[in-house]
Amino acid sequence: MSAKASGGRGIGWIGIGRMGYPMAERLLKAGHAVTVYNRTRAKAEPLAARGAEVVTAATELAACDVVFTMVGTSDDLKQVLFGEHGLLAKRGKAPGIVVDCSSISEDASAEIRGKLAAEGAQFVAAPVSGNGKCVRAGKLSVVASGPKAAFATVEPLLKAIAGRGVTHVGEGDQSRIVKICHNVLLGVVAETLAEITVLAQKAGVPRHAFLDFINKSVMGSVFSQYKTPAYVNLDFTTTFTPVLLRKDLDLGLSAGHKHEVAMPVTAATREALQAHMGAGALQPAGYLDKDFATLLESVARGAGITLEPENAPVTDGLQPEA
Repeated sequence: MSAKASGGRGIGWIGIGRMGYPMAERLLKAGHAVTVYNRTRAKAEPLAARGAEVVTAATELAACDVVFTMVGTSDDLKQVLFGEHGLLAKRGKAPGIVVDCSSISEDASAEIRGKLAAEGAQFVAAPVSGNGKCVRAGKLSVVASGPKAAFATVEPLLKAIAGRGVTHVGEGDQSRIVKICHNVLLGVVAETLAEITVLAQKAGVPRHAFLDFINKSVMGSVFSQYKTPAYVNLDFTTTFTPVLLRKDLDLGLSAGHKHEVAMPVTAATREALQAHMGAGALQPAGYLDKDFATLLESVARGAGITLEPENAPVTDGLQPEA
């Protein structure tokens, strides 16, 4: 699907944010024809220099063979698909396949799947694991669910975006619960990592030395390494905000209630995050728009210490692919 086929416009993309931009960029680098729409057009314009066609309305993507979406919430996705100026606003015009990479609930995904089917479009739910730097480094991973034939069609595109691979987990909306479980783990690990890092520091161990050991140990991970600059040098450049993390923890707890699975650690993490956000409201404007790694500062305040950057030469392990 590297060229415009079947009278369509190849690949369409909706949502050029911190994740959508580098994901669409990887498709362009792989030689695919991509037509892009973003509510704020200026954010999409730089992709034109990489070969993308930038359009002014989502409806202009309805003739594409495949349309990807990468937005913030279920309501955002419904709006860009079915709203007054959405992808399917013109009845009778729909892409063959819609691939959504956002993090939304199973119920919302199933509702959207039904509405798309009524318009003749197949739906592949394909949320991702990683941040913008992971995308550029070729270390993103994708979990997908949807009809096998539709998945087979878009799998090469997803592999071009991902770098680390794609896992198909079912023909419905199973990928949504997988991503919610993933982000619950993200929240729990982030809070725990903050707590033990502050504990080590208060006991006299520099944060950079502690995290160097953790990253080299069996408990180290891609996540612990790429959060190391944030925890050591207080680089809170936004990858994922506390508000979005709270949304996913709430989705996880809701799923736990639905399936009758006790999740006490998740519940405690959610309340720790809520306390962090409450304290964040007293910080300078824009604080809550920083990265969720600022949890470290809330843990430190609770321990009676004030953090300072260690200015240590640490790496996140995410070098962009050539």
